[in-house]
Amino acid sequence: MLTIRPNCECCDKDLPADSTEACICSYECTFCRDCVANRLNNVCPNCGGGFTPRPIRPASEHRPGVSLQHHPASTDRVHTPYSPAEIRAFTDSVKSIKPENR
Repeated sequence: MLTIRPNCECCDKDLPADSTEACICSYECTFCRDCVANRLNNVCPNCGGGFTPRPIRPASEHRPGVSLQHHPASTDRVHTPYSPAEIRAFTDSVKSIKPENR
């Protein structure tokens, strides 16, 4: 189950559970759309994968036990361990390779 991280790992923008601005990689690294497009070149700086929009977990229970009420989003803020220079060098080195071929 997705942890639904509360922030962009790059700029620390708040990304609440219902945000349509949140993007994740296959490891659930979480970044805002602006960072994905303008800083990361659609390359996760942590794993090298691509991004997809983060799904939105239903706030209301439509089936018993299945909603944010029963499985809340994480409150633990996460930040990438890499510096802006390291991110730029890494993403520039693989951005020309399609995510499915990385």
